[in-house]
Amino acid sequence: MGEPIPLGRLLTELAARDPDRPAVTDDQRTVSRGELEAGANRLARAYRGLGVTEGDLVTVGLSNGIPFYTTVFALWKLGAVPQLISPALPAPERDAILRLARPVLVVGVDPDRVPGEFRCAPDDLLADPALDGTPLPDSPVAPAWKAPTSGGSTGRPKLIVAGQRGELDVAPIAATLRQHDGQVQLVCGPLYHNAPFNFSMYGLLAGQQLVVLPKFDTVAALTTIARHRVQWISLVPTMMSRMHRELSTRPGDYDIGSLRSVWHGAAACPPWLKRAWIDLVGADRLFEMYATTESTMMTLITGTEWLAHPGSVGRPLFGRVRILDDAGREAPAGVNGEIFVRPDEGAAATYRYVGATPRRVDGWDSVGDLGRVDAEGYLYIDDRRADLIVTGGANVYPAEVEAVLTEHPGVRGVVVLGLPDDDLGHRVHAVIETSEPLADSELRAFVGARLARYKVPREFTYTEAALRDDAGKVRRAALAATLGG
Repeated sequence: MGEPIPLGRLLTELAARDPDRPAVTDDQRTVSRGELEAGANRLARAYRGLGVTEGDLVTVGLSNGIPFYTTVFALWKLGAVPQLISPALPAPERDAILRLARPVLVVGVDPDRVPGEFRCAPDDLLADPALDGTPLPDSPVAPAWKAPTSGGSTGRPKLIVAGQRGELDVAPIAATLRQHDGQVQLVCGPLYHNAPFNFSMYGLLAGQQLVVLPKFDTVAALTTIARHRVQWISLVPTMMSRMHRELSTRPGDYDIGSLRSVWHGAAACPPWLKRAWIDLVGADRLFEMYATTESTMMTLITGTEWLAHPGSVGRPLFGRVRILDDAGREAPAGVNGEIFVRPDEGAAATYRYVGATPRRVDGWDSVGDLGRVDAEGYLYIDDRRADLIVTGGANVYPAEVEAVLTEHPGVRGVVVLGLPDDDLGHRVHAVIETSEPLADSELRAFVGARLARYKVPREFTYTEAALRDDAGKVRRAALAATLGG
């Protein structure tokens, strides 16, 4: 392994090797490595003029595109910490995060929508022709390379401040992720979300050209793969399902033969969908990872391994996994329990929370998921503990029911919830995203032919609105509240 290099300097070195090579393409334009480097240097000087210094948190609420990357690299060049938020956050949630983070600057949010106690960056910072685009004379290292937010499902946001400093040894990460110099990566997901942010930054620094969609669109993604001969992509199961459906509906209209590495994670992938993508791209080109935003642990499984261990998310690439039963005892192989993780022996702390306290048992952190580990060390995820439905004394895992319903050709998306019930404690309720009329009886029969009777939803609600965001996430508590849960 080599020595880690400050993230801002890594871009400088990348640009110096081949300044004219395309770096990032969005829906407006393409910038070369040299142009991205010069823009980040100029913006860093502008931010420094606004008082940003080493170690400061700066809230970034920008949409997908070149300005996002320019901004983040500018902050890294100052040794500042990008604190990432969705640009579409409702004001109460955004303000709660700002009061937790206490940033010295807010970027990408309308100043009229931000409490007056916080300073916002003007939109025209780069308009000053006097700003110097040459590398800054110093290369400070941020104490944390990022500070994303989490906790929206509970209504209590928290910051997850990374334990990793703002420096990196790119080569081993690129080798693990199969990211190579000269490749093209398609960025489909929102950059405030952990996986698209990490994967695209690693890929850019490894020498990939990033082609960034403003937001996920099925046809745009498939068309872009063909147009740019995309070799590397990261998806969530919702994207995979919609792309597979489009490919099945219009066979021959899209060429995805350039793909060499297809990664997915962030949510449970139904087995039928996994097999469909193995058929599409080949088992040796499909990779699944399961990781915590806290970077405590990450598992990895190839398509080939998955065929031998169907349903698994793999074995730990780093970090350790432990399964505990309800009494807090370690569960034997194959027995379900709550998943706890910790860093490898001797590893430094991977995160710290602001606004929350981890659920910890004997130095092991709960990730909030239920699962099991088989005799060979492969991890299987059953569901989120908070999402488990106990109906009439029986356990129902929403992910299992959702996986079945997504096989129905009329179902574009689904969320399964437990709603209060005087008789059963909770009843199983399915919210179906569809654009065509569906009958409750048809869906009950479809699920009943595949799962035990107590797992069949007793009620259905239908909507044409997307149930999950571009990161594949859903706010179940808020959705349940609209249904009287």
